[in-house]
Amino acid sequence: MKLDILVIAVHPDDAELCCSGTILKHIALGKKVGIVDLTRGELGTRGTAETRDEEAADSAKILGLHARENLRFRDGFFQNDEFHRLEVIKVIRKYQPEIILSNALEDRHPDHGRAGDLVYDSVFLSGLPKIETEVNGKNQQAHRPRLLLQYIQDRYLRPDIIVDTTDFMDAKIASIKAFKTQFYNPDVDGLDTYISSPEFFESVIGRSREFGKSIGATFGEGFTSRKLLGVDNLFDLK
Repeated sequence: MKLDILVIAVHPDDAELCCSGTILKHIALGKKVGIVDLTRGELGTRGTAETRDEEAADSAKILGLHARENLRFRDGFFQNDEFHRLEVIKVIRKYQPEIILSNALEDRHPDHGRAGDLVYDSVFLSGLPKIETEVNGKNQQAHRPRLLLQYIQDRYLRPDIIVDTTDFMDAKIASIKAFKTQFYNPDVDGLDTYISSPEFFESVIGRSREFGKSIGATFGEGFTSRKLLGVDNLFDLK
């Protein structure tokens, strides 16, 4: 299946927290969007790899994703090396997206920045025909997306572009709450963590309000880019 947008997230729930409004908006516009999670989040204090699998599947239904899969890299211990780059290249070539959204290049959690760099390097290498990959015994064609953006996570980064997600905030919150073991949920027992507090959940909403305000909207999601972004028409800008 060819996707218009592929979201690559190191942990299940990264995409929901940071760019699910953008996902929902583009699916509503008729685009095909999928998520590839790199790990199962098995080192998380709350929940298990199995519960994260179930929660990711529940969230995928809420978002209306066209595809979701997990590469099962080792949470906390994957590397930006040849093996992991080739695995990411395979999914890029499999889905042939026009746009990729990936983890922040710098963040509180070390997995985030390492995953952002892994995807950045893999996107470039995926376009090189001399790097040969195959899936199910079939050779893959080289493919390089035309745009790679990084969503903004825990640490505040000045965005290079903001997407108005006002109409999709309720569904975004529902997709986050699908991860019942991870975020504030008084009905679920577990050790208190940084992300399980009600204050953390409110900060996610507050960040969306802050980005939205910057473009004259109620809610928004911000992204960074390592390359300069251009438009054909200045009137397309808000």
